[in-house]
Amino acid sequence: MNARASAHDKDTQVLARIRALSITIEQHNYRYYVLDDPQLPDAQYDQLMHDLRSLEQRYPQYAFEHSPTQTVGPTTRSSAFAPLAHLEPMFSINDGFDDDDAEDFDRRVKARLNLEEEQTLDYLCEPKLDGLAVNVLFESGHMRHAATRGDGKTGEDITHNMRTVLGEQFTLKGKNIPDRLEVRGEVFIRRSDLAKLNKQQIKNGAKPFANPRNAAAGSLRQIDPKITASRPLSVYFYGAGAVENSELPEQQSQLLTQFAQWGLPVTNLSKQVSGIKGCLAYHAAMLGKRDGIDFDMDGVVYKVNSREQQLALGHTARAPRWCLAHKFPAQEELTVVEAIEVQVGRTGAITPVARLKPVHVGGVIVSNATLHNQDEIERLNVRADDTVIVRRAGDVIPEVVKVLHDRRPSSAKAFDFPVRCPVCNSPIKLTEGGAIARCTGGLVCAAQRKGMLRHFVSRKAMDIDGLGEKLVDQLVDDEWITTPVDIYTLQYEQLIGRERMGEKSASNLLAAIEKSKSTTFARFLYALGIPLVGETTAQTLAQAYSSLEALQQADLESLEELEDIGPLVAQSLLDYFAEEGNQEMVQALINEQGIHWPEAAALPTSEETFFTGKTVVITGTFSEYGRSQLKTLLQSQGAKVTGSVSKKTDLVLVGENAGSKADKAEKLEVSTISEAQLAQILEQGDSYDALPVTDSES
Repeated sequence: MNARASAHDKDTQVLARIRALSITIEQHNYRYYVLDDPQLPDAQYDQLMHDLRSLEQRYPQYAFEHSPTQTVGPTTRSSAFAPLAHLEPMFSINDGFDDDDAEDFDRRVKARLNLEEEQTLDYLCEPKLDGLAVNVLFESGHMRHAATRGDGKTGEDITHNMRTVLGEQFTLKGKNIPDRLEVRGEVFIRRSDLAKLNKQQIKNGAKPFANPRNAAAGSLRQIDPKITASRPLSVYFYGAGAVENSELPEQQSQLLTQFAQWGLPVTNLSKQVSGIKGCLAYHAAMLGKRDGIDFDMDGVVYKVNSREQQLALGHTARAPRWCLAHKFPAQEELTVVEAIEVQVGRTGAITPVARLKPVHVGGVIVSNATLHNQDEIERLNVRADDTVIVRRAGDVIPEVVKVLHDRRPSSAKAFDFPVRCPVCNSPIKLTEGGAIARCTGGLVCAAQRKGMLRHFVSRKAMDIDGLGEKLVDQLVDDEWITTPVDIYTLQYEQLIGRERMGEKSASNLLAAIEKSKSTTFARFLYALGIPLVGETTAQTLAQAYSSLEALQQADLESLEELEDIGPLVAQSLLDYFAEEGNQEMVQALINEQGIHWPEAAALPTSEETFFTGKTVVITGTFSEYGRSQLKTLLQSQGAKVTGSVSKKTDLVLVGENAGSKADKAEKLEVSTISEAQLAQILEQGDSYDALPVTDSES
């Protein structure tokens, strides 16, 4: 083959690859933007775009005019909505995937602005929300219409639906309102709201949403605005398009301030920084906060803060040159289910698990994902050999969120849920209204035995330092311990010589076991591992009953009267204490091994403290107390300590570096107290009157 023929073959291959990538990306664009049913995780889509862009840069003669790298969104729209043109184009944002990409962006910006490389630019950094981009036009301060981004020039008319998000009569407030103004924003659903929405979807027999982005897009693009109005949509605005008869602020950061003054919702997580180092520090900080924020973000956006410099930098056909989306490590990836197995938990709960072809997700290698229960397997219709999208968010156990059924091979077989425990062969029984399958073997089952003992010694339970999971498993396998009672009979000779167990470690462990005998009623209840009785429920029970004997004598009705104790939890308690083996174990721990706790200090019936009957939330850090100490102290004063602020909250105890809970308290007009005020209250008792009296107290 001569050189000319070889070059021709190579050109043909390149052209075919560019065309194939373009068609594939367009298909995924349509599924993502129009159908709200993505078939690829973001990272996989980004890789396709990267491959296409690289080929077009190397072989510009084969780049199509309407290539996905040169356009915004899909080339086709849904026929369900009328087209609506933007006054000014609504661009996409170029992506960066590591620090090098961010530094290259900074260098390109400086070069285009004729700045020296050592000069420092000011940037505005903000979270990159994972929702649906919208463009809203205001005329004389009143909302005229709204559209999706679409192809950047024309979107879908979602005016009626957007009114339900902003409010039917929404108008801009304040001064300097332009005659006409386009504002760009992102509509999204908070994670906590999605959980409630999906619970309702399942209750109604509807398909739950795979993630907040799908939920937001699907909710905003409803034919019936009443459906949109019923969904918990939020919006943050971040930029402007066309503006008439007014001058917008000179800096991007000032623009957000102006938006807020006009009444438009904006994020409070944006930050003005100096130079690319400031940008990278912001990226690292937001990545650390990512899982604690109640909405999905897949990265952060860097914007040149000077709007004059933005204008000088201009844009390509697809994206502005003055901003960059610096992505976070992907939380969703594509992989294959190699097998489906079940695990047995400490309470006997049978949990199906997908064994996956290992894949990098969220910065770690994931090889297992929970399938929750039999109902979830049936809902997903997942089988071994299926291609799936797996998601991992922070410390949350990875889970399968979607099965790509069109890729299912003929070898895939439906999973048969076991009827007997794979560890001890005891029958499996459905409990909790049929939602959870449990092994009935109890402590006969080695898996339950190990799980129960690991839980018993854990930090929030009996807190036996040095008795970790591996050592517990070894002691169970060697048949030295079978119940928690055996932990307190362990001898030095049984410990010495084990892996990482020298003389000092063995002595320290025995001392920790002895120390654990002095505990609290709530910790002891939690340590027992009673099904459905978590840390908060154990605390509720310890406050309600003066002794273990009183709790054991409680009936179903009296238990259900307690706040946060429903019929399933109440029945679980009765079932636990009805078991003779459980009764014997509990009595042996107390009477033979000496586990004890202070008796509850009952408040005089004729005398109440300042906190009696009040619902209190703790937020921030404190100089004199740890959070757990404060919780115990307030509970001893008759308060109910909860984790979230609501209209039912009476007080919020605010320390240093308080976060969103303090903001929410201010928004809901809930009274707050400082650590110093707490000290005064404890000292002065009922004579303390510095707090405003609410209507319910007057």
